[in-house]
Amino acid sequence: MTFNPDADISGNTTRRGGRTAVIAGAGGVGVLGILALLVGPMLGIDLSAFFPTEQQPQSGSESAVLQCDTGEDANTRDECRMAGAQVVLDDYWAQHVEGYRAPQLTVVDGQTSTQCGTASNAVGPFYCPPEEGVYLDPTFFDIMRQQFGASAGELAQLYIVGHEWGHHIQNITGVMQEHPNNGTGPGSNGVRMELQADCYAGAWLGDVSTLEDDKGNPYLEPITDTQLKDALNAALVVGDDHIQQQSGFVNPESFTHGSSEQRQYWFANGYKNGLGVCDTFAVAENEL
Repeated sequence: MTFNPDADISGNTTRRGGRTAVIAGAGGVGVLGILALLVGPMLGIDLSAFFPTEQQPQSGSESAVLQCDTGEDANTRDECRMAGAQVVLDDYWAQHVEGYRAPQLTVVDGQTSTQCGTASNAVGPFYCPPEEGVYLDPTFFDIMRQQFGASAGELAQLYIVGHEWGHHIQNITGVMQEHPNNGTGPGSNGVRMELQADCYAGAWLGDVSTLEDDKGNPYLEPITDTQLKDALNAALVVGDDHIQQQSGFVNPESFTHGSSEQRQYWFANGYKNGLGVCDTFAVAENEL
């Protein structure tokens, strides 16, 4: 259990998008699935053609706001956990960013079209800057478990959502504009951008047990050591070197998100020390 069962998350505006069932890689998603996660959404590269899929076309593309009202809903349904995360993230960032405006969170059901390409579990969670929207298919967590050995528990899921929210913060505060894409590599802006988003996610989770709903109920219960290890495991799994090792090579000059060690470090740094340590653009490459 992560959320306080009595917490009020009824103020969420999380929507469900998509009505075409997509099963990424009928026999399972290989390394390209996570590569799509790593380079596709932010760089506009669509790797969906690499995935064998089973599709069942249905009508419609977006439905109303999810019916997720309490912390108990968040503890029992993945989509409501995402909706609960949205409420808590908005509360947190409204306290730290002047003039904060919330992104739109869409829980993807199969696949849906966005200005940044198709959102599906094959692509993975991503932030679409021109829409100021976060897209996430909860079945992606199953892919993390089945194909990459991740535990992908509740706190790991919140870390991933918090990471995408971090990209939104970078967008609305001008970080993306100040540090545009300058290629790949261990010191690239892309790697620094991703590590900063990890740090932001850690800072949020480090403070999350202090955040309360309007009735004074804590949104989340205190984080346990086991849950923290679960989030760190997720950071390890999405490291560039961990992913590349599955294809038999590691090429740091092609890194787009940072190594497993770096991703774990920056998440933990934010978790322990708060937002003030998250300027990954101010440190030398060998300090990342």
